[in-house]
Amino acid sequence: MCGRFNLRITAADLKSLFGTTEQGIRSNPQEFDSCLTRFNIAPTQKSIVCHLGESDTPVLTPMRWGLIPSWAKDLRIGAKMINARSETVAEKPSFRSAFKRRRCLVPASGFYEWKRSGKEKQPFHIHQTDDSPFAMAGLWELLKQSGGPDRDEPAEILSFTILTAAANSFMSPIHDRMPVILSGESAAVWLDHEVEASALSELIQPFEWENFEAVPISSTVNNARNETPECLAPLS
Repeated sequence: MCGRFNLRITAADLKSLFGTTEQGIRSNPQEFDSCLTRFNIAPTQKSIVCHLGESDTPVLTPMRWGLIPSWAKDLRIGAKMINARSETVAEKPSFRSAFKRRRCLVPASGFYEWKRSGKEKQPFHIHQTDDSPFAMAGLWELLKQSGGPDRDEPAEILSFTILTAAANSFMSPIHDRMPVILSGESAAVWLDHEVEASALSELIQPFEWENFEAVPISSTVNNARNETPECLAPLS
C-alpha cells in the first residue's frame, strides 16, 4: 500500500511537470501554496492533484486524501480508501465510476513504506536518486453535501485515492504492494477522457522502476503530526 508520502516542489516546477499553468477553481492561493512543501502527508490531509478541468486541460487542485464516493453518507469512509488495488479497481463499486471518468495524477517527491522485522517496523523513504518529483496514478471524486451554513464540513468535498499494484523486484523486499507510477505518454493517456477504461489495464501493471532508491530513515515519520525535514533524515 501507499500510506504516507511527501511533496517538495515549487509551483513553477509543479506546473511544468504536468504541462499546465492552471489551478483548479475550487482552490485558493493560500491552500495551494501550503501543499507545495510537505514532509509527511497522511490520510485525510490535503495534497495537490492533477486532473482534467472543464476544458479538458490539466488543472491542479488540492484534494483530501482518501476517496469519498459521491453516494457516501459518512465522511469517515475516506480513511479506508486511501488506496485502490489496480487488479480490482474497474469492478469495485467505490472506485469503478471514478476509474471510468475521474482519473488523476498525484505528484510526490517520495513515499514511505515500513518493512517488518519481527515485532519492529523499519520505515524507508523511497524516492528517485536525483530527488526529482514523479506522478502516481489516482482517482478523484466530488461529494456534494446538503445542509445549512453551520455544518462543519464544506458543501463540496474533493477527494482522491492512489492506485497500487503488486510489488516489483525493487519493492518486494520491503512490502508486497507499491504505488502505480506513471510518466510521459502513459501519464497523458491515464488522464485522457477519450481513453476507455478497458484500455487502461496495461498502464497499471507492476512495472520495474529505474533510478529509485529506498533509504532507511528514523521513526520520526511514524507520527503523522511530525511535519519536518527530519522525516527524511537517513539513519546514521
